[in-house]
Amino acid sequence: MFIKPAQSRVVRHPGTLRVLSPSGETVTPSPFWHRLLAVGDVVECAPPSSDPQPSQKVSPPLTERRTEEGKAP
Repeated sequence: MFIKPAQSRVVRHPGTLRVLSPSGETVTPSPFWHRLLAVGDVVECAPPSSDPQPSQKVSPPLTERRTEEGKAP
């Protein structure tokens, strides 16, 4: 299951005491995580998409455009 800390909460993994990432992590379902869900210390959410979003094409700066067109900057 994918969970992240509720707003303004810091949550640690029970075995390692490592702080759960604010952006969320996949954890093995256990009574510990279900208890934190029940009291509102963590929220279950969808994991981020592993497919990268297509980036928007950004126009080069004006000086580069002029150079590409064969004009001096």
